[in-house]
Amino acid sequence: MKNKNNRGGTGTLIKIAYRNIWRNMRRTIFCFSAVGIAVFFIVIYSSMIDGMINSINETVQIYELGNVTVVSAQYDAENEYMPVQYPVSDGKSWKDLSASIKTISGVREVFPRIASPATLQESTIKHAVLWGLDIENEMKANHFNMTDRSDGLLEGRWPEPGANECAIGRVFAHKSGLKVGDKIPLKTVSAQFSDKIWSPQITGIFNFDYIKIDEQYIIVDIERLQRLLVLGEGTQSLVIFADDPGQSGPITAAVTSLLGSGNVVTEWRDNYWVSIMQIVTPIYTIVFLVFLIVASFLIINTVVMIIHERIKEIGMMGCLGMTRAEIVKVFFFESIFLAAFGALAGVILGGLISGIGSQYPIRMGDLYGNTFSEMPLSNAIFLEFNPFILLRAWIMGVVVASVFTLIPSLKSAFVEPVEAIRR
Repeated sequence: MKNKNNRGGTGTLIKIAYRNIWRNMRRTIFCFSAVGIAVFFIVIYSSMIDGMINSINETVQIYELGNVTVVSAQYDAENEYMPVQYPVSDGKSWKDLSASIKTISGVREVFPRIASPATLQESTIKHAVLWGLDIENEMKANHFNMTDRSDGLLEGRWPEPGANECAIGRVFAHKSGLKVGDKIPLKTVSAQFSDKIWSPQITGIFNFDYIKIDEQYIIVDIERLQRLLVLGEGTQSLVIFADDPGQSGPITAAVTSLLGSGNVVTEWRDNYWVSIMQIVTPIYTIVFLVFLIVASFLIINTVVMIIHERIKEIGMMGCLGMTRAEIVKVFFFESIFLAAFGALAGVILGGLISGIGSQYPIRMGDLYGNTFSEMPLSNAIFLEFNPFILLRAWIMGVVVASVFTLIPSLKSAFVEPVEAIRR
């Protein structure tokens, strides 16, 4: 044993450690459970947080900014009031502007949008937003209902181009008692600051699964709203969709250069809520580490107990010629096995749950009402099933648990062989 070449190497120590973890099944199962539960919750919470982030990102892009949005500088300064008197590029034809923007590499679609506050005269809901869209083309390009991946139309049809027609949300229809075929008398203010009275007929009811739109917005054809608001061929905003949302930065720069001053070009990543989620993500990682550290204490206590219970065995190892470093390695490898197998169990269970959750949404709005109405968050949140989440959770579980059990493993190195055998 004194000749190093005659002793087993690290592989032998690993075999000894692996066999040792099965010597007390109850203790081993407790350690597996502690780390496994911590890793399980890391996987589930990571999947839920990533699902929320994806929902916010998608909601911002579909309903608010596209990948890039263009408004006038005056509108940007007063955007909370949704003024219509400041069209993009001083009221130039949106079709001409769209044709110019489409020449930029990576641009997929360009749509005009107008959002104008309206006062309802004969409804339990007194305030709404007229949302002018290029309905036919927008519905082809986007899935406005992110749960079903559809245009979200529940009943009837979408308004015809140029017609005195509209569509309202499911929540709006329920609260107001309106149905397909009814008219909505309303008043809005044009770009010339004159009151405009309008009574469009409801031709459809939609469900976008986004409370802000379903409860407040009245969808009308963009051309009809342009005439009502005396905007000519101008538009309040231009929403640009890219072939690859990740390339929205270069497109933003190209559009800014193309349109020149007087307009504000915004990338979707600059949205307040998107930025907030990017900031708070590291905080969640810290919380996850705390979970693992707490779970690791059970393994720490287990290793300490193992060393105490096997004190004579440690003495025998020393008498047989094992060095202190080799004894430490045996106990440290045991800790790694306990952490690795426990983390693997948590990853498998967490991956199974997140995989199911990626197909069946969690309906946040039904659970919490309008609590999240200020956030651009869809009612239905899908857990994000991502192999990277599983791998990250497993590595975190193994590394944190192993590192925190290194100190008690070192305790075995200070046991004197002769004293240990006497006990």
